[in-house]
Amino acid sequence: MSSIPLNIAILTVSDTRTSENDSSGQLLAECIAKANHQLIDRERVKDDIYQIRATVSRWIADGNIQVIVVTGGTGFSERDSTPEAVEPLFDKTIHGFGELFRAISYDEIGSSTIQSRCVGGLANQTLIFCLPGSNNACLIGWNNILKEQLDSHQKPCNFVGLLTK
Repeated sequence: MSSIPLNIAILTVSDTRTSENDSSGQLLAECIAKANHQLIDRERVKDDIYQIRATVSRWIADGNIQVIVVTGGTGFSERDSTPEAVEPLFDKTIHGFGELFRAISYDEIGSSTIQSRCVGGLANQTLIFCLPGSNNACLIGWNNILKEQLDSHQKPCNFVGLLTK
């Protein structure tokens, strides 16, 4: 039996990436396809709280989108604003997502992981995961957390049951 395919949207947050050089968004799109999920929408916005929030809010309200993966804007620089844009939209925060991501990435980048502010939550029965913008960070998040938690066969629990009622 195959896993239940989910409808996923990708948002790249960047002041510099274009459709031609959005390697992290492309990498996530490939991971989604390989896991037999459906890429429903993919957009890029500048690192601006209101542009991020507008796109994510629109997708939360779209009953066809079950998961939103945001890449970029989670660092600690002045321009990084993804957590500030997205966290107010959460009905519930998945505290363990950011904690687990940082624990896993510590083995690769050491204490620099403390500056990663990746977050996850649930809003209107839509899962939202915000990852750093590097390809390596996207792979860490997808391969070590999201791939399993978005697989209906993952035991003892996964997020799919929250989305397919």
